[in-house]
Amino acid sequence: MHTLTVRDHPVAYDAFGPNAAHPLLLLHGAGHDRGIWQDVAERLAQAGRRVITPDLPAHGDSGGDACPSIDAMADWVLAFADALGLNVFDLGGHSMGSLVALAAADAAPDRVGHLILIGSLAPMPVAPFVLDAARNDPPQAHALINKFSFAPAERIGDARRQALETANLARLQRNGAAVLASDLGACDAWQDGLAAARRRVGRSLLVCGEVDRMTPVKAVAPLLEALQATGDAHLVVLPGCGHGMLEEDPAAVVQALLAG
Repeated sequence: MHTLTVRDHPVAYDAFGPNAAHPLLLLHGAGHDRGIWQDVAERLAQAGRRVITPDLPAHGDSGGDACPSIDAMADWVLAFADALGLNVFDLGGHSMGSLVALAAADAAPDRVGHLILIGSLAPMPVAPFVLDAARNDPPQAHALINKFSFAPAERIGDARRQALETANLARLQRNGAAVLASDLGACDAWQDGLAAARRRVGRSLLVCGEVDRMTPVKAVAPLLEALQATGDAHLVVLPGCGHGMLEEDPAAVVQALLAG
């Protein structure tokens, strides 16, 4: 773990791969932290990529308060890049992190090279009963998130499914109910995604799980079309994966990122 200070608060991040390589910043999703990228980042580093995975404010080992909106998170990411001395970099994110990456690329188009959106939709509405549970009944929210995060047991087996749920529950509990509720509210409120995507002129990659029930393949089409309006964008669908594809099949995610 590395640390630095951004806006008077400590920030924890991990760095993988050769220092001289072009950097790729990867952003975690709602209620998660940088640990979700561990397997993916290590494999990318083995392929020669420089990968940096921060904890957003109030997540993981980073201090400060949770950013209240996607735009505020995007602004923070650019400040984090400044603190690292990064002028131009590739940027990716999973779920909520994909919205943050899209917003940051829109705010600073000259700084973001390749944009990678994993498990993404724009807009990304959160079901009202999930939002209510996150605010008032965290155990129920955790159960709902686990229910919809992974491929069904019939596809990946009961033992594998249980292991994924156990790890995800521990991560959600570690980051806290207030952070999860804030993150989900930010996702639900952000309505600028398609407009930002239409302004995108660079290279973009969308990665979706075949059996993702949170950001289903069929629902990704508007975002893909918006990115293709003025830019170079394509979609990769990972067979047998759900929304939690970073942990379900990190090798497939890495293959998509290296090829894309």
